[in-house]
Amino acid sequence: MKILYFAWLCERLNRGEEEVSPPASVVTIADLIDWLAGKDEAFALAVEKRSLIKAAVDAKLVTHGTPIAGARVVALFPPMTGG
Repeated sequence: MKILYFAWLCERLNRGEEEVSPPASVVTIADLIDWLAGKDEAFALAVEKRSLIKAAVDAKLVTHGTPIAGARVVALFPPMTGG
């Protein structure tokens, strides 16, 4: 699956995307964030306050409890502001 990073996540990680193959135990967005944090210290620091991180699965905004089975693209980004 492809992970896309936006805004300051992209800047802090020094990458805008990556391909990952999470293990079967990674079932939800929350699991994915935890798994990514466990394998990448920079990611762990960037998502220290996990409740601030928003997510989308295949271009639809979702909660951290959303399953990722069958997802092709997961986007992670900080809170959005209006304008």
